[in-house]
Amino acid sequence: MDHPFVIKFPTERTKLEPVPQSEIGEIREMFQQINQRYMVYEPSAYYYTIKRVIDLVASMTFIVFVMSWLYPLVALLIKLTSKGPVLFIQKRTGYKGLDFDCFKFRTMYINDEAHTKQASADDARITPLGRFLRLTHIDETPQFFNVLLGDMSIVGPRPHMLYHTNTYGKQTPYYNLRHEAQPGMTGMAQIKGYIGEINMERELRKRVQWDIYYLRHRSILLDIKIIFVTIGHVLMKVIPSFSSKKQ
Repeated sequence: MDHPFVIKFPTERTKLEPVPQSEIGEIREMFQQINQRYMVYEPSAYYYTIKRVIDLVASMTFIVFVMSWLYPLVALLIKLTSKGPVLFIQKRTGYKGLDFDCFKFRTMYINDEAHTKQASADDARITPLGRFLRLTHIDETPQFFNVLLGDMSIVGPRPHMLYHTNTYGKQTPYYNLRHEAQPGMTGMAQIKGYIGEINMERELRKRVQWDIYYLRHRSILLDIKIIFVTIGHVLMKVIPSFSSKKQ
């Protein structure tokens, strides 16, 4: 696989253009700068240290206090409702383009397209239990083990399967720039609404733009904001679903 692009963002804005007041405006200006020259943006050294400490503490806390009882419960339900392994382990593209084994609870019946075809809203491959796991994002909780191992961070660009990395990398400008950060369980693109199946090229471009926006602005405060917004989005999806079932 080609080595990811590296960008370096200038410390000063050009005086010929007004400073944008919105995030979208900053994205437009950013891509104008990328077109002019390669740039590398590196956050301060303490950012990586603090980010890793947060990842370790959060993942270990979740694994000890939640996964210790959630894992055997979900594993039992998966075994009782469908044939196959408890975990779905898929090769995905990580930091600097290196692949790693990404862990998820299995939500589909065993099929030959698991590593090449995205799941859709009405996908017949998804089990009834799998639909619940996907709605609540419980299927992604095993990725806390990926965070503990250092393959992923809690916040960063969502990793794609290798098949899609190879496809998108050839079709979408600057796609591989997103590999300049540790992949995350959630990210900037996700809190902006770009989550799940990618149906159009424009959706993919928007995800890449928001991932690169994160690369430029990443900080501990931004990571914390993304975490809390993600939790809010999950609750907004889950609570109405439970309410409608009770009625």
